[in-house]
Formats: sequence, C-alpha cells, structure tokens
Amino acid sequence: MRSWLFAPGDSEKKMAKAADGPADIVLLDLEDSVAPESKPMAREMVRDFLAGRADRERLWVRVNPLSGGETVRDLEAVMPSAPGGLFLPKAEGRADVEALDEMLTPLEQAHGIAPGSTRVAALVTETPRAMFRTGDYEGAPRLVAMSWGAEDLSSALGARVQFRSDGGYMPTYELARSLCLLGAAAAGVAAIETIQADFRDLDGLRERAGMVRGQGYRGMLAIHPAQVEVINEAFTPGEDEIAHARAVISAFAANPGTGTVGLDGAMLDRPHLLLAQALLADAGIDT
Repeated sequence: MRSWLFAPGDSEKKMAKAADGPADIVLLDLEDSVAPESKPMAREMVRDFLAGRADRERLWVRVNPLSGGETVRDLEAVMPSAPGGLFLPKAEGRADVEALDEMLTPLEQAHGIAPGSTRVAALVTETPRAMFRTGDYEGAPRLVAMSWGAEDLSSALGARVQFRSDGGYMPTYELARSLCLLGAAAAGVAAIETIQADFRDLDGLRERAGMVRGQGYRGMLAIHPAQVEVINEAFTPGEDEIAHARAVISAFAANPGTGTVGLDGAMLDRPHLLLAQALLADAGIDT
C-alpha cells in the first residue's frame, strides 16, 4: 500500500494506463476528476473496466462523499464488479465509515462478494468538522487506511494560500497532516500522505516522501504515473535499514528478558525493537 494512483473514471485510457503500471493501489475516481454531468457514464465505465480485470484486489474506487447523495448510486453501479476497496472522501468521523459499511453489506450479499471483504480508506481532513474527529476511527468497520487532503479544506476555509515561501505547508495543513497520522496510529491503520500536485518535480517528491515516511506515514497518493516509482522506492526499506533492523532484533534475542541492549555504541530499548520488527514486516520479511 505504498503508492495510491488516481485515474479518472471517465477515461478508459487513463484507467488502463494506471492499472497496467506498478502502483500498489489504483483509485478509479468518480469524485473530483469527473464532472457532475459525466458521473452516470463514469460509473458504467468503471464497472465495465473492473469486470474485465483479474487484479481487482488492487483496483479501488473513490466514491462521492456521503453528504452529496451520490454514494449509493456509485455503489450500486460498481459493486457488481467487486472492486478491491473504496476510498471515501470528506469523511467526518467513524460514523461515516459505519454508514458506508451499512450500504456495502447488502450489496456484497446481493453480488456474491464475501461479507466485509471490501476494504475502505478514508480522507479525514477535508472539512473543518472532520479535523476535530480524526481520533475517533478506532474500530471502524473495514477501515485499513486514512489519508488527508489540503485542497478541499482550503476551499472550505476560504484560504488562498496553502504553502509558505519555502514550499512547506502553512500551519493549518501541517496540523491536518499530523492529525491524520495520529488518528491512523490510534485506529491501527496505515497513514497515507496526500498528493504532490507538481508531478514534474520528482526530486521534490522523493524528498517529501522520505520525510513523511520518517514521520510514520506508510504510503502516498499520486496523481500521475510518473510519481509511482519514486513513491514505491521511497516507502520500501533499503538494505541498510533492513540490516540494522535485523541487528536490533538479534541483539534483543541474545539478551532475553532485558529492557535495554547496546548496539554500535548506542543504548536501545523496547520501542527500538518494535520499530525494527515493524520495518521488517513492511518489507515482507519474517522476524
């Protein structure tokens, strides 16, 4: 779940290009990238596209927000083709994920889909109200990831400036990033960084992805196929990291029952062990 690539649901060409590439998750979009008058057609196109693919587990659909009245139409159209998951925009707390679960359950049953198998990720900072509810997603059904967004929040605030002169986010948006990370950790799900709009700046993307991974983010949204390889590389543990993690685990294994160990001149305690175990798990390496 390192790279999450958006593709407009009203473009078969762009959906195919995204799905044939190396993105871990492809988000077939029925929301912002599709004009209101094109949504009925886009629903049919996404449904038919999903039906023709054998890799539907990694093909998700971004539905329209619950507040707009379009979500049910989205689900009724795409669920017959069993997408791997749904991306819920403008979520305003656990109750929204629970409402989506209630919509999904009968549709899974009607179309022979295993109950509860359709996963959910939520965008949790796109409205001012949502910002205050990022910490209440623990136990939300189907939820596996949380992400954040600046564009819709900026619009809701009437804010004309998102970035400082040095390119970093203004404090409100840094707060959104932090609340998403803390909320995801509290809920026990993956935190996914928001998009970088300038898809040509791959060096900047690499730096940013490395920075947020160091903070605890597990992946990142992408808006262009060129961003995917950079994101995948940034969120894949390197050989040096893996070697260090193994050394930490070995040091604790050699000293059972102790709370601290020495390694390379540093004293390490149990949180270092947990971080090492998590890193190897992310890399798919048994500990």
